[in-house]
Amino acid sequence: MITKFSDVFATLKADGICKRLVAAWAVDSHTIEAASKAVDLGIITATLVGDQKMIAEVCEKEGIDIAKFTIVDEPVELKAVAKAVELVRAKEGDVLMKGLCSTDKFLRAILNKETGLLPPKGVLSHVGVIENPQYHKLIFLTDMAVIPQPDFRQKVKITGYVTDVARAFGIAKPKVAFIAASEQMLDSMPACIEAAMLAKMCDRGQIRSCIGDGPLALDVAIDQESVQIKKLVSPVAGDADCLVFPNIESANVFWKTNSKLCTGVRQAGMLVGTTAPCILASRADSADTKLASIAEAVMFVK
Repeated sequence: MITKFSDVFATLKADGICKRLVAAWAVDSHTIEAASKAVDLGIITATLVGDQKMIAEVCEKEGIDIAKFTIVDEPVELKAVAKAVELVRAKEGDVLMKGLCSTDKFLRAILNKETGLLPPKGVLSHVGVIENPQYHKLIFLTDMAVIPQPDFRQKVKITGYVTDVARAFGIAKPKVAFIAASEQMLDSMPACIEAAMLAKMCDRGQIRSCIGDGPLALDVAIDQESVQIKKLVSPVAGDADCLVFPNIESANVFWKTNSKLCTGVRQAGMLVGTTAPCILASRADSADTKLASIAEAVMFVK
């Protein structure tokens, strides 16, 4: 059973899974270090698209053998991003990864209607994975990076995405908590109403292969003691695999609180809804977060 990222790496290695990573404007030490470690683990082959001179300088400084990568020399950032997307679109890569380029340039290339990776009428979203020592298993969550205020149809879609990712990690029927400010059914809070509707859709199989409940406040979603104190009866409370947040602010705050105030946390994140998973790590993210994100994406496409 996969309950932490070390299990993810062990599973990928045991199953002999190796995918093709293409990194866009991969000229920074954290991206190159993460790609190098993933190559050493045997879970990817890596193509770095960017200024070859800058890549070589980073490799020399960090003591990384540049020969382990395929280098596509493109010294112009925008062109490098477009080339990386082109390679994945042409099925020459299984996973796209953002390097030192800005998020808007990365997304612009992905969303290009003629040359990008989002299918017609597709919904782009973001699925994160958190390993927190205070919780007994991985937490899958959405959407902390793309959709500011998802409408109901988008919430149905992103629930499907986050449960698809959880199933890729071996969770046959993920438990989904639809998060609101309260577990009470309050008609004054739209998040509570939509959470209840989403939970009923899970019950009736309209959102497939998962167990959903909501509205659930965050404490009862992930803390069994809170469930007992509040005497809540729920198939999900205290044991959620997936958290679907009502808006980007709540999800983003949860994500960053874990990263900045919790010791021993590991995180990963990727864009979904595209024809291939796209790793959208911050330029400031550590090499470990980028490595974990590579593992998430490889698990998803295996």
